[in-house]
Amino acid sequence: MQATVALATPLAAIGDVFSLPFVQRGVVEVLLLAVGAGLLGTWIVLRGLAFYSHAVGTAAFPGLVVADGLGFAAPIGAFAAAALFAAAVGRLADSRRRGYDVVTALILVGALALGVILASDVFHSAANVETLLFGSLLVIDAGDLALAGATSALAVLATLALGRTWLASGFDADATRAIGMRSRAPDLILFALIALATVAALSAVGALLVSALFVVPAATVRLWTRRMLPWQIATVVLVAVEGVVGLWISVEWNAPPGAAIALLAGGVFAVAALAVTRARRPAVLVGGIVALAVVAGGCGAAGSSDGKPEVVATTTQIGDFARAVGGDAIDVHQILQPNTDPHDYEPRPADVQAAAGARLVLVNGDDLDVWAKKVVEEAGGHPAVLDLGTKVPVKRGSDPHWWHDPVNAQAAVSAVHDALVRADPGHRATFARNAAAYLRRVRALDAAIRACFTRIPASDRKLVTDHDAFGYFARRYGIDVVGAVIPSQTTQAQASAGDVARLDALIKREDVRAVFPESSLSPKLAQAIARDTGATARYTLYGDTLGPRGSAGATYLGMEAANARAMAQAFTGRPDACEGVRP
Repeated sequence: MQATVALATPLAAIGDVFSLPFVQRGVVEVLLLAVGAGLLGTWIVLRGLAFYSHAVGTAAFPGLVVADGLGFAAPIGAFAAAALFAAAVGRLADSRRRGYDVVTALILVGALALGVILASDVFHSAANVETLLFGSLLVIDAGDLALAGATSALAVLATLALGRTWLASGFDADATRAIGMRSRAPDLILFALIALATVAALSAVGALLVSALFVVPAATVRLWTRRMLPWQIATVVLVAVEGVVGLWISVEWNAPPGAAIALLAGGVFAVAALAVTRARRPAVLVGGIVALAVVAGGCGAAGSSDGKPEVVATTTQIGDFARAVGGDAIDVHQILQPNTDPHDYEPRPADVQAAAGARLVLVNGDDLDVWAKKVVEEAGGHPAVLDLGTKVPVKRGSDPHWWHDPVNAQAAVSAVHDALVRADPGHRATFARNAAAYLRRVRALDAAIRACFTRIPASDRKLVTDHDAFGYFARRYGIDVVGAVIPSQTTQAQASAGDVARLDALIKREDVRAVFPESSLSPKLAQAIARDTGATARYTLYGDTLGPRGSAGATYLGMEAANARAMAQAFTGRPDACEGVRP
């Protein structure tokens, strides 16, 4: 009896995971992809195209950037770039003189260089390119499912029509040419199908992890059989199993699904290779897979069960506002953690689960957390969604960093208060008391910062940062923003040599004393500019996110006070400047 209960508990937990709507859609996506990925994976391994299959996904990068910059669907741009890449490799590669690997590498370098230039200098892209490169099974839609199904259907048809030719070329390309099969059309079709399948996999594992679906499972099965039909069937099954189990692991570990699937696929391959070498195939393989599943099952993420209303906040600042107003009356699920880039973030399973059960979702708006909309849509719940960017009175073009003006912060806190009252009227008095106390602190800090900066000559208040995130702060306190390396809408763009040279000259001409790195970005570029110009880069600012617990910027009030002190000390050269400004 005890054994039956013990078995029922993990089975019930597994059932709970697969009852989630976003998990069910992910399972359908994996199963649709499995046929195409399994079939094409065998041809990839047989023909020695593993590097090509990985590269074609990465080469889709410029297409993703163009799609975002011109405002059309990302898969269209990705496939256009991948198809051009496939055609170029198919045309230029000659197995007698230049192998596929060499040509693939040469064209890949050009594609990546073009993507970087387009992202940095043409479109100044704020795209969710990182999400597309790494994928997310949690936010797929009907279009993703349709593309996966169509890709698998084409893979089946092409295998039936051209499988013999691909098989002959894979075993002996010279003999194939000798018997008169000289057309490159079959190879071009194979390359095009791999490109299409890679684009279809963007939603599942992303371009950078396509090997987890297309190469690793086929290579795993290849250890056990050399016969083509069993190899193909077993590979399709293995892709499906690893995809579904990997998705479950991602929910249990609260990890990105693509990475979980890739990790599982690599683990299964390692166990299979060990089993082959030890000649204990079934026992070792099954035991290894069970061990992986047991480890995953022991790491489940627990949700809120205390009965309090759950509020989802996308950013660290908004999470801090919600906790300040809601206090102990609510549970806050904060999606972004300290020093996490909000411009490009891949949602985790716990984020989608929280959105499904939340009464209220608080978003920043102004395209900073565009991924939040899809999280809410795919979660299947019915929370109220409050876009705080629409509630603030002071706007600065398309700059999404509105919280750095305390006037906006006060408006946002008031809007959070009103939304919480609507979500939980029974705690109206608690919310009102907390909001009033917090607003008094914001106003007091604002007055202290204004008083401090008025004592610094205007000619000394010159700001250069590695990310243009402080325009609101600068306008509020009379600071001259001389320049920034990265635009306000993104942290993904790469500064060109010309941009850096112009900024260096501007810093020298304006006699700027400091270049400020941002806590959530690498400080190396700011430090390099400081070395070139004689400025200092020792003062770090909190821009996109709060700092970790225990740091000076761990709260919104602490962040603004720390930024004020850092700027004042850099502007004046005095370590005690604005020392009295405290949260």
